[in-house]
Amino acid sequence: MNSALKIIVAREYLERVKRKSFIISTILMPLFMVAMMAAPTLIMLLSGPEECKIGVIDDSGKIAQTLQGCDEISFTPLLNQTFEQAKESDEFDAFLVIGRDVVANPNTSITFYTQGSPSIQTEQFVASQIESTIENIRINNSGVENLREIMKNVKVDVEMQTYRLDQEEETATSSMLSYALGFLATFVLYMFIMLYGNMVMNSIIEEKNNRVLELVVTSVNPSWLMMGKIIGVGLVALTQMLVWAAIILVCSGWLMPALTSMASGGDASMMAAIGQLSDVGFMGQYMLFLILFLIGGYFFYASIYAAIGSAVDNLQDASQLQTVAVLPIILAFVISMTVVNDPNSSLAMWTSFIPFTSPMVMMARMPFGIDTWQTILSIVILYVGFIGMVWVAAKIYRVGIFMYGKKPTYKDLMRWVRYK
Repeated sequence: MNSALKIIVAREYLERVKRKSFIISTILMPLFMVAMMAAPTLIMLLSGPEECKIGVIDDSGKIAQTLQGCDEISFTPLLNQTFEQAKESDEFDAFLVIGRDVVANPNTSITFYTQGSPSIQTEQFVASQIESTIENIRINNSGVENLREIMKNVKVDVEMQTYRLDQEEETATSSMLSYALGFLATFVLYMFIMLYGNMVMNSIIEEKNNRVLELVVTSVNPSWLMMGKIIGVGLVALTQMLVWAAIILVCSGWLMPALTSMASGGDASMMAAIGQLSDVGFMGQYMLFLILFLIGGYFFYASIYAAIGSAVDNLQDASQLQTVAVLPIILAFVISMTVVNDPNSSLAMWTSFIPFTSPMVMMARMPFGIDTWQTILSIVILYVGFIGMVWVAAKIYRVGIFMYGKKPTYKDLMRWVRYK
């Protein structure tokens, strides 16, 4: 590597990784991501109704005596009392008022009064108790012999287990997890490309305004200077991603098995999701491809941002030229959100081969088990594309850094590319 390029890369890299904001975000963000991965299981394990003592005023005389409480919720029938009389008491946290016509019209005959906003779990628990009682009354009043047994035999709850056959062994998988991983990877790429691409552009604009570039280019080739900035900032992004990947893999191998044992007996889809997350091999392969697409996508778009930064004098002018970079990134993000419906559609497949959209779209498709050749071909095209984009950006950069006082047009940029 050119010695001047090494100096530029080291300066750009060290200047950023020593910042407190970088260190804090590098540590906290993966912990937040792991918390989001574990949140569904933890919510399932820890959520429950709040403690609540409920007074029941039952004008129908059919519901109050059948309500069964739990450890947190208790029901107390209030006989010969009206609601106006009962609410004067401080003994209860809430009141359940049941009308005479509750069996025929339950939706208009039940009112739940609370001191504050009740939790969703509390409302659901109370509603389920009333529903169960009304169903039993209606079954008994139907006159159909063995109706309860018939309904029990007819009702079916399907918990479908899904397995992937494109692995060496049958592997349990989860569409919920595939969507979550695809969305998370897409969001990380979107954030990194936008954040670090803008960082390259802002750095060039700042040094151009300070006239630093005019001094630097006297001893360094402009193309090497541009590449030094892109590589230096890119190494910052790669460092952050590697730290995140290591933390997530450790947590995947340690935390998820613990959650699996805690959630044993849960529904099949949840168990499949936790099992797949605890597969360090699967997560490691996914992280590897995420890093490869991050590097390719970053270099591709950072080259565009570098060219824009060299062509303008301020951020206001840059915002107008940024459209050529921002719109494809937003388009790729939007397409990635639709991939979950059909990851093998023509739109998903072709946009995963176009360098402008391929990093995010392909990472959204991968958890659904696409063919390996598509992933490899997408990476090859992306890296060829970023080499071409770096060449175009270098042509613009070597002219743009000496331009002041004029806002260039897209036509001007194309003319600079054709300069010998």
